[in-house]
Amino acid sequence: MSTDITTSQRPTPPSYEVPKVYRYGALIVGFFALVIFPLVFNNPTISTIGVFAMIFLMAVTGWNIFSGYTGYIALGHAVFFGIGQYATAMLSSYWHINPGMWTFVLIPVSMILAGIAAIPIGFMILRVRKHTFIVLTIALMFIFQLFAYNLRSWTGGSQGLEVGQPGWDGSVFNLPYYYVGLFVAIIAIITSFMIRRSKFGLSLLAIRDDEDRARSLGINTTRSKLIAFIISAVFLGAAGCIYAMFVGSVYPQFSFDPAFDLELSIMAFAGGLGTILGPSLGALIISAAQQYFLISFGGANVFLIVYGALFIVILRLLPGGVVPAISDKWRSHVVRKEQRKLDAEIQGPAEGGAKK
Repeated sequence: MSTDITTSQRPTPPSYEVPKVYRYGALIVGFFALVIFPLVFNNPTISTIGVFAMIFLMAVTGWNIFSGYTGYIALGHAVFFGIGQYATAMLSSYWHINPGMWTFVLIPVSMILAGIAAIPIGFMILRVRKHTFIVLTIALMFIFQLFAYNLRSWTGGSQGLEVGQPGWDGSVFNLPYYYVGLFVAIIAIITSFMIRRSKFGLSLLAIRDDEDRARSLGINTTRSKLIAFIISAVFLGAAGCIYAMFVGSVYPQFSFDPAFDLELSIMAFAGGLGTILGPSLGALIISAAQQYFLISFGGANVFLIVYGALFIVILRLLPGGVVPAISDKWRSHVVRKEQRKLDAEIQGPAEGGAKK
């Protein structure tokens, strides 16, 4: 008696998910690596790259909370980055804050001001659909840049504003900025994780998939988008605050810079738009490469060419981003391995039955 098992009757291997112990282990290792990074690589040039990486890490995580989860690609978030910078420069002068650790008190203030600014802006631009939204965000960014140039009594115009620098020793000057930036970035990542796993996060993903259907299911799409927009702006304000304190000056062309939004979008797309840790990985790699490129060769405009070429390559070869691509390949490898094991188990009884 023979046993005939057709392909359609074969059990399929179970879907594979990376065990939590591996995922949490990788997070702990990554966190530990970021903590000891400036202590191991204590060269001021390297630690400077690390500070900028932390700034972009919190910025792209905040950007992803809105654009990654809703599908609305915002190319005007430099507005909130600039608000954080100017708030820091103006308030530190108005409140006569001595340069040093007390300056970091301005981080939550800048976050609040950026969030408040996002409310009327969101009401104005979030009632349009995605393509029109992109155009409006770009226009909004240039409007704020013009304000910064022309409101000279507040912003200093083209001469900009100065932020006092503390008299810390050069060997440890970067460390407070790095660790404060890391702390805020971790808060941003935790916030992104909690949103993604919440009912609110599901409503954002529903908007990304099909906004009309999400509205028909009872989701208040305008309110959900506005809340995500405000949360996103809050972390951009923090990034702008730390940037202003670290650099020590604020200028319109750098505060409201269209290249900044291009950088955020490329980092998010490279790592995995809409994922929790993908944009973080993209920020760490690309921002570090950018700063190293500028320090070694100079010329920010040259790196814009690299950005454009990198964007094309990513969209062509890895449209989902690095993290989803690696995850999919690993999952496929494990599924194939399980399938071969099942085939071997099925083939054994089938051959035994044929011999009988």
